[in-house]
Amino acid sequence: MGELTDKVKAAGNKAAGAVKEAVGKGTDNERLEAEGKVQQAKGDVQDVTGSVKGALGNDI
Repeated sequence: MGELTDKVKAAGNKAAGAVKEAVGKGTDNERLEAEGKVQQAKGDVQDVTGSVKGALGNDI
């Protein structure tokens, strides 16, 4: 996967995670809230991976 692919997936995971977290808070569903936080963290990792690939020219 290239830099752009990682960054797009990261944005999707961050957005979906934020929605899950908000719904979890609103419905008092701790499990859903936690899933949202984990998904946002996954997005953060994908974003960093994309940045590294961009810096290294997608050769990793």
